Amino acid sequence: MFDAECLESLKRHVLLALLGFVMAAALEPRAALAQSNFPLRTIKIVTPLAAGSASDIALRVLADRMSSRLRVPVVVENQPGAGGVTAARSVTSAPADGYTIGWFGNNTAISVSLFKQPFDPRKDTVPILGVSEFAYLFVTNQTASFTTLQAFTAEARQKPNTLNIGTSSAGTSNHLTALLFKSMLNLDVAVVPYRGPSELSVALLRKDVDLVVNAYGGLRQGIADKQIRALATTSGTRLDELPDVPTMAEAGVKDFEIYSWNALYAPARTPESVLEVIRGATSEILTQDEVDYSRDCIAAVNGRRSVLQDLDTFDRRDGDCADVDR
Repeated sequence: MFDAECLESLKRHVLLALLGFVMAAALEPRAALAQSNFPLRTIKIVTPLAAGSASDIALRVLADRMSSRLRVPVVVENQPGAGGVTAARSVTSAPADGYTIGWFGNNTAISVSLFKQPFDPRKDTVPILGVSEFAYLFVTNQTASFTTLQAFTAEARQKPNTLNIGTSSAGTSNHLTALLFKSMLNLDVAVVPYRGPSELSVALLRKDVDLVVNAYGGLRQGIADKQIRALATTSGTRLDELPDVPTMAEAGVKDFEIYSWNALYAPARTPESVLEVIRGATSEILTQDEVDYSRDCIAAVNGRRSVLQDLDTFDRRDGDCADVDR
């Protein structure tokens, strides 16, 4: 179990404090290298997330629109695993020319904060633009014996050490969301991390897990087909797509508002002129194109720079809370 100090730290990891990583470091003045002809060839976006996740879905929609606007191919390369280190190294070791950029978010921030990593995103990368954020859902198989989150909690208390909660890989934000839920309610349940959203969905449909924490984008079809029942959302208000699904507060769990987010990053020392081309195209897509991110429970967030100042304090206070009860 978490002690009180680590619990508060974990809440900061999966709540708004993590948004400080969206801008990672104040944009220091750089010698702007004149590259008015950028881009001339394929741009690669590296992500540490598995294909098929909600964030991956959002990224692929974005990459397709970026390709049309920039008139060059924009490809997505999934490099999951190793706590995001593999993907981060691909970006930080690439030439600082804008042709290899990263799609990072709170999973990377969690990894850097909780575990010793051989890179510092605030020094080794430069933020381009915050792009998306989305809440999580607590769901179960449609045929499960409990139909509300309160009923799951009651059954977990009546039958300790018999129920489980499935999530994506250990250390991801939805994994920590499940651990936080378990700790806040003092439940004796197992939290089982799967290797990716596809494997997690199969486990849910097979009833290998009793409860799952995942984003709406990865659950939408199962909910529409009435194979999956949504019990609660971690957003502050009910989702427009699921107006009958209560918030966590309405389901009896107070102070449990959690979002995941993603942003584009480039290697440090990438010329500002190049960043502006990518930033400008992305901003236009988010504000002008008819991209329905809400279908994946994803809302565009353009440049969340105001929370930057929280990051150093967050690291000092929470950086030693790495012994997570799995």
